[in-house]
Order: sequence, then C-alpha cells, then structure tokens
Amino acid sequence: MNRKLQISLMTLAIVTALTGCAVGPDYKGAPQVDAGTAFKEAAGFKPANPQDLTPRGKWWEAYGDPTLNGLMEQVQISNQNVKQFEAQYRQAQAAGDVARAAFWPTAGLDLSAGRSQSNTSTVSGTGGAGATTSNRTAIKNNYGTVLDASWEPDIWGKVRRQVEAQDASTQASAANLAGALLSAQATLAQDYFQLRVLDGQKALYVQTVAAYQKSLTLTQNQYKAGIVTRADVAQAQTQLYAAQASLTDLGVSRAQLEHAIAILIGKAPSNFTLPEETLAANLPGIPAGLPSQLLERRPDIAAAERAVAQANANVGVATAAMYPALTLSATGGYQGNNFADLFNLPSRIWSLGAGLTQPIFEGGLLRAGKNEAEAQYDAVVAEYRQTVLGSLQEVEDNLAALRILEDEAKTQEMTVHAAQDSADLAFNQYKAGTATYVNVATTQAALLNAQSNALNVRQRRFTANVLLIKALGGGWEASEMTQTASAK
Repeated sequence: MNRKLQISLMTLAIVTALTGCAVGPDYKGAPQVDAGTAFKEAAGFKPANPQDLTPRGKWWEAYGDPTLNGLMEQVQISNQNVKQFEAQYRQAQAAGDVARAAFWPTAGLDLSAGRSQSNTSTVSGTGGAGATTSNRTAIKNNYGTVLDASWEPDIWGKVRRQVEAQDASTQASAANLAGALLSAQATLAQDYFQLRVLDGQKALYVQTVAAYQKSLTLTQNQYKAGIVTRADVAQAQTQLYAAQASLTDLGVSRAQLEHAIAILIGKAPSNFTLPEETLAANLPGIPAGLPSQLLERRPDIAAAERAVAQANANVGVATAAMYPALTLSATGGYQGNNFADLFNLPSRIWSLGAGLTQPIFEGGLLRAGKNEAEAQYDAVVAEYRQTVLGSLQEVEDNLAALRILEDEAKTQEMTVHAAQDSADLAFNQYKAGTATYVNVATTQAALLNAQSNALNVRQRRFTANVLLIKALGGGWEASEMTQTASAK
C-alpha cells in the first residue's frame, strides 16, 4: 500500500477516535424547582415535569356545546397566529437539518476548458546589422476535471453541541406551537361563553322591557282613573326607557365579541354571524385527585425547559471554539492539453492535505463568548423556574375562583328568588292601591340587578373553568371527566 495513503488512513482513524468526545457540560435535565407536593386548593398533584408531546384531546367537548365544538375545529386550520407558529416550527426543523449537515464533508466538481495564445521572439545571427528577429505564436488548449473535498472533523463536539442546541430549539418551537393553539382555543372559549351570557342578558332585558311596558300601561290606566299621580307614570316611563337603553347597549358588546370570534377562526368579521342563543353548555366538574400529568402538559413549561437545554448546549459550542480546528482536504482529477487524452493516467493529478488552526490571541473574545453563554444559561434557568411558579399560581388562582364562585352562585340564586318574591308582592300591593309605584320600581330594579349578577357569576365560573384547563396544559379528556349539573 502506498505509504502516503497509509499515513492518510491512520490520520483519519485517529481523528475518528477523537471525535468521540465533546467539550462543555452535558445536560442533566430540567432544573429543580420547589413546587411543593400538592396544590393548596386541590390535593393530588406532584412536582411538574414537562411532557410537551402528551396528547391534549378535544377538551372543549366536555362543555357539551355543538356550536363551540364546530368553532374550535376551525382554529387549528384557519387561525393566523397558529399558522405563524406552525411556520416557525418548520423553520426550526430546517435549521436543525442545516446544523446536522456540518457532520459531513463538502465536495465540489470543477470542469474547465480553455484556449490560450502565447507569443515568443527569437534573435538569429551574430548580432549587429546581420541579426534577424522572428516571432512565433503558440496556441494551447487546456482541459481539466477536478473533484475537491474537505472535511472538518468534529473533534471537540462543536457540531454535536450545535445540533443538540438546534434540536432543543426545534422542540421548544413545537411547544410554542402547542401553546399558541391552546391560547387561541382558550380565548375562543372565553369569548364564546361571554357572548352566550350576553345573549342571556339580552333575553332577560327583553322580558324586563315587556314587563315594564305592562307596568307602564297599568300605571297610565290608573292615572286616567285618578288612582295614581302623574309622578307614578313618569317613574314607570323612566324605568322602561332605562331598560330599553341597556338592552340596546348590550348589542355593542355582543357585536365586538362576534368580531373577535371571527378573527380567531380566521374569518373576516363581515363574513361571520353567530345567531343569538342562550348559554346551554355544561360546566365540567374537576375530578377528585387530578393527576400531576395535567400540569406536565403545559406547553410554556416545556418550551422553557427546552430553552434551558439549548442554552446548556450553547455553552459547549462556545467552549469548543477555544480548541484547535482540524481541516482535511483532498483533490483529485485530470488535467491536460488534449481532450482525447484527458482521462489517461499521465493526466491524473491528486493531492491530500491537512490544516490545524489554533487561536493564539483574539483579545479575550473566545473567553468572553463562553462567559456570555454561561450567563445566558443562568438567565434561562431562572426564566424556567419563574414559568413553573407562574403556572402554579394560575392553577391555584382558578381553583380558588371556581370554589368561591360556586358558593357565590348559590347565594346569588337565593338572592334572585328573594328579589322575585319582593317584586311580586310590591306589584300586587300597587295594583291593590296599598303601595306606591316607587316600591314597585325599587323592587323590580333589585330583581333585574340580581338576575344580571347571577348571569355574570355564571360567566365568571365558565371563564375560570377555561382558564384552569389552560393552566393545566390543555385540560382533560372528556371521557375522563364527570359532568356535573349545568351552572345555574
């Protein structure tokens, strides 16, 4: 075997053995966070551990609202924010492929053909007046085909750390996509339930306006009979007009919510209409002893943890930059003046080479780069821990809101019943002539306020329920949940 070839193969073997090491810290997993062993508002949770690839299911189906189900199906397809994050995820995947390409040699083929002319002068004779000069023109063809290849072995693991960092970035991008989708879905659910509660408010005011109109008619008849004063008529008119104004004002909020829902499903507001319908969805109950996997599915925690892994790999990249870089190169091909003889053995050319580059002085640039990467890692770790703590707060907040609002809903229901009895008694007394219309107006206003507050509490319960599902990373499968009685 050719000695030069033996040396080259030996060098390649040594390089291959060296590429088994990678400088910089290996990733040890998610940083520790003191998250506690259970939620204050609900027992049964263990510390979080991100699982961004866990399926989330169609959690909105637990509400039992076909219209909401249809709207949710359009979010993933048409929502432009989700499309943006989906494109960023594909971009991250492509960037990972770019990073992996550095593992392989690069090769290029150079084909050339040329024709050149050269002129030469010769002097003949003994010099002096008898000397003669002759010019000769030579035309020469040049042909060549050369294959160049070069490879920088990943001796210190720089490329491996770059791939590791980019893979973590890709996984974080996938989690961000899941987070964007979940956020859009949760926002849609909140807007939808708020719109349906407004439909309930409008139905309530329509009934109230009809009742006030009857009261005004009765008062006007009694005034004509001389039973009541003109002040009672004015009071009834004021009450009716105020209710009509409030009914009209509800249309503004409903229209804006309808427009917001249209944008969430990727439609122009002018092309979307949601018919009025009172809220008929069920309020899903929270199963006892929720498994900790619910919190583990939070996309933002998964993205934050992947950012830590990426920052850790970047420390390795910065460390590897301080070590020597070895480049191996090879050239082979044919070159000659006659195309017919180009690929004959005498026209063959080849070369092998190796180059070693070691930074000697760069003004502390590489050390500063390593320090910067380490500081970035510390910052990302702190951000991860803050994300986990923030998610725990969101779960606690909404668990508390659901518990307290359930009690408030019961109290508000009793308030509505009491206000209804008071309004009925005052109206009957007014018709009997034993009370003034002021009593009727006062009790009817209290009834309307109690009914409106009851609807607001119901909306807040649905909002807290949606936010809890979002805080748990996408909620529960409908089959795993027990349906409670619909919120009253």
